[in-house]
Amino acid sequence: MQGLTINFLGTGTSQGIPVIGSNHPVCLSENSKDKRLRVSVWIYAQDFSLVIDCGPDFRQQMLTNKCEFIDGILFTHEHSDHTAGLDDIRPFYFKQGDIPVYAHERVLKNLAKRFDYIFSNENKYPGAPSVTQVEVKNNESFFVKNYEIIPINAWHGSLQVFGYRIQNFVYLTDVKTIDLEEVEKVKGCEVLVINCLREEPHNTHFNLEEALEFISLVQPKKTYLTHISHIFGFHDEIQEKLPENVFVAYDNLEITI
Repeated sequence: MQGLTINFLGTGTSQGIPVIGSNHPVCLSENSKDKRLRVSVWIYAQDFSLVIDCGPDFRQQMLTNKCEFIDGILFTHEHSDHTAGLDDIRPFYFKQGDIPVYAHERVLKNLAKRFDYIFSNENKYPGAPSVTQVEVKNNESFFVKNYEIIPINAWHGSLQVFGYRIQNFVYLTDVKTIDLEEVEKVKGCEVLVINCLREEPHNTHFNLEEALEFISLVQPKKTYLTHISHIFGFHDEIQEKLPENVFVAYDNLEITI
């Protein structure tokens, strides 16, 4: 089995950074690491290519990183900053055919309502893409090619979300709480990616204290923080506050496992 490359396509919160019309100092920063598209990662090897979430910046992210094919999209949940770019799978569909999408049953139903022209097989517009729906169920791993995907059940406030483990890589975003039995699925990973919105508490996302407590609990070798708000501060200043082996992710960062 080949090693995996993880490309951070976007590391920002739902508004992205800079925020439209904002004069906040972070939004005015000229440091490229302070400019954050909506959160997503691309996981790939020579014969393998998966994206987790496709928000409104999906087209730009695919062009920037020269992604030429995808084996599918894993969805964490249905919020727009994680799903609004679904129409932009069209170039992949034209080359590859139906694109597999993996999600909770609730999320598949939500997407089918919002993108009915993609999910419908009746009177289909000839330029519309098509998808193959694959329901993700808790405690049921599945395979994409030869790569096992382990879903991790978590809570975004009161909304269920899925994180995913692929080999020694775990991706969790929009998490506020996670049950102890699900924590066991995270332990022993080499790289953890976890959301960390800001320092102040938030009702549906980890803040810095909660993220660090979770990291201490699962003990990954390295952790990367994502889904970052401009309120958190400048990239370089956040990094100075973090313990060893905890890093602030930034757009277009690539790591190999």
